[in-house]
Amino acid sequence: MHRRTLGITVLADFILSEGVDAVLDNVVGRAGATAVALNPTVTAPSEEGQGSWQPPSDAGASPRLFDRPLYGKSGLWIRSAPSYVPEEHFYTDSPYRPRPASDLTEAHGHVVEEFIDAAIDRGLEVYFQLSGQSAPGMRDEDRPLLPGGGAPRRMADTGCLASPAIRSYLRAYVADLVARYPKITGFRPDWPEYPCYMLDEGFQDFSPHVRRWALERGVPFDDLQSEVAALYEALHGGLRNDDLAAFAGGDRGAGEGLTLLRRFCGVFDWLRLKSALSVDMLRHWREALDDTGCSGLKLSANSFMPPLTLLTGFDFAGAGAWCDAASPKLYTMHWTVMVEFWGRQLMEHNDGLDERLLVHALANLFDLGDEPPGDSLRAFHYPEPEEPHPVSDTAQRRRMQAAVRQAGGRLAVTPLVHGYGPLDDFLRRFRLVADSEVDGAWINRYGYLSDAKLDAVGDLWRGGATRS
Repeated sequence: MHRRTLGITVLADFILSEGVDAVLDNVVGRAGATAVALNPTVTAPSEEGQGSWQPPSDAGASPRLFDRPLYGKSGLWIRSAPSYVPEEHFYTDSPYRPRPASDLTEAHGHVVEEFIDAAIDRGLEVYFQLSGQSAPGMRDEDRPLLPGGGAPRRMADTGCLASPAIRSYLRAYVADLVARYPKITGFRPDWPEYPCYMLDEGFQDFSPHVRRWALERGVPFDDLQSEVAALYEALHGGLRNDDLAAFAGGDRGAGEGLTLLRRFCGVFDWLRLKSALSVDMLRHWREALDDTGCSGLKLSANSFMPPLTLLTGFDFAGAGAWCDAASPKLYTMHWTVMVEFWGRQLMEHNDGLDERLLVHALANLFDLGDEPPGDSLRAFHYPEPEEPHPVSDTAQRRRMQAAVRQAGGRLAVTPLVHGYGPLDDFLRRFRLVADSEVDGAWINRYGYLSDAKLDAVGDLWRGGATRS
């Protein structure tokens, strides 16, 4: 018998707000967690409009509020700083500099190390959760480009996976953190891939960095770029209702998808290129951890769920060469709003589209379930705090099964469930993971876990936490 992983993301602002022991009592005593992830950042309340709003805007239009009070409030402005003083010598080879320490670092930075020590004393694995492909003050030259060379409409300000500048910064950042926090179990890079919340994001990345990376590996980049540009243009003025009808049907457009690839055959090579880029970025992460000299540091990547990974590039089997685990995100509030984002761009650029056909085609493309929540784009909004997420249990199971199948036993699959939403709906989504054959689960994040949610997680997980 062995115990499956149950991890919870606990950002340092809640540790400061509630205290080290109180947080650990909740995640261990109530929920039964075996692992935690945090960020090397400390915070404090700030004046209106100063710093950043918490909880942060999500998918462009977030009505979210915390379930747990942060500094006594369910939403507020905060300022932040690193929890440690960065060592500049690590960044000699990077054009990017680390965030500077501030008065917050001096006043509160000690809490991160205290939390790590206390969590390890309680038998927990402790990870840092960081961006998988970005840097502070990121330059335009290190951002992705569309096949035509323009900047894409984006929801996530992520970097180019092939950028040498971003890679050198990440290597320096890892070395700096491990030197300061040598007891850390490992790292959880978020999005070592290309997010696809908006249509344009699905057509990343044709930057000079990617071109150079591809040509070095014998990829006919110019031909590939031309094919993908043709598909992009076809979706921006050449899309017809007959095209939508094929994808809106009962077979979810399987046959039409193959026809589309035959018409734009270079698209398949482009998808393979993105997959290779994502795997290579994970190789870079693995080497960065190994170069610290700390043996046994674990690498667990947060990713999109299938079938969206076809667009993002994340490759579960390929990741297994470098990662101990992958956490595909069961972020159901994102899946519905993606229909709205993609749909509005397609409606904007293609006259006469039938909105019902469009939403059904996109719901099939994103695999939201057998019955979409409505026939108009308005039905695919970001859920309110007390609104259930309209994604079927079947669709969520299908996605988890696909991730496990694609991983093929090469790495552990530990889906990442979001805590946002009403209690019953959150438990419905978490129960699907607890009752599945995955290797464990993570929950993002502590601020959305009321005491009632934590208690319910513990009851559910302890009931199925071991297996032969």
